[in-house]
Amino acid sequence: MPGSQERQRRRARERFERQREVRRQHQRVIRKRAGIALAVILVLGLAGGLTAAFAGGSPSKTAAAPKPSASAAAVTEPATHCTYAKSSSGAVVKTSLPPSAPDYKSAYTATINTNLGPVSVKLANSKATCAVNSFTHLASANFWNSTQCHRVSDSGGLYMLQCGDPTAKASQALSCSSSTLGTGGPGYTFADENLKGATYPAGTVAMANSGPNTNGSQFFLVFGKTSLPASYTPFGTITSGLDILQNVAKAGTSCSYSAGGGVPKKKVVIKNVTIRKV
Repeated sequence: MPGSQERQRRRARERFERQREVRRQHQRVIRKRAGIALAVILVLGLAGGLTAAFAGGSPSKTAAAPKPSASAAAVTEPATHCTYAKSSSGAVVKTSLPPSAPDYKSAYTATINTNLGPVSVKLANSKATCAVNSFTHLASANFWNSTQCHRVSDSGGLYMLQCGDPTAKASQALSCSSSTLGTGGPGYTFADENLKGATYPAGTVAMANSGPNTNGSQFFLVFGKTSLPASYTPFGTITSGLDILQNVAKAGTSCSYSAGGGVPKKKVVIKNVTIRKV
């Protein structure tokens, strides 16, 4: 009799353990499915955001997925150290990384020399040091020489010309359906700056991106009061040449992106970008 009772207790324990294991497996499946569902929601939400973003990706594409954050911590300006994270996302035209120790005490101006005339910019080195450090580095490396500005918009609260894609060569006939147009970058990314209370009035020069902390080589020049969230690092102010941008916008586009704007009908070619300390 005692042996029979012991066997019954053992079998009861075994049944309990089997049932507990079944419950654990069921819970693991539920957690896994919930995780997958959350990941899908995040990806879909991100894709929707990228569709309308100024990106290392055309506004009608999501080709340039967000790259790793260059720095999770907010930058205290003027920055004395900059972090540039290597990236192979998008259509990369590699160049060397900018120096991690920027010249944060200097003031700079830039001249974007185009086939339509020069656009002069006062760079905000004390407010967006790492963006300016990257911009001056790429200019000195002739990174944008003989490239086209690939997007213009003058409607829907979006009045800007977007430039800086190194794959948009001057010799090309740009098309909104190009698989790589707007995805080009320098092979590195860096963190956002100067976003607190950021607005984008006419004359603003700001970094294009494909999500938080994904700045690369693309930037946009604002020629009208633009309604944008504070998500794009402002790093300069146009001091002359605003009329050039406005005339490009008046000429219209040769094709249109679904998210707004299109390839400028009047070709804008960056001959070079020169930097001057002041």
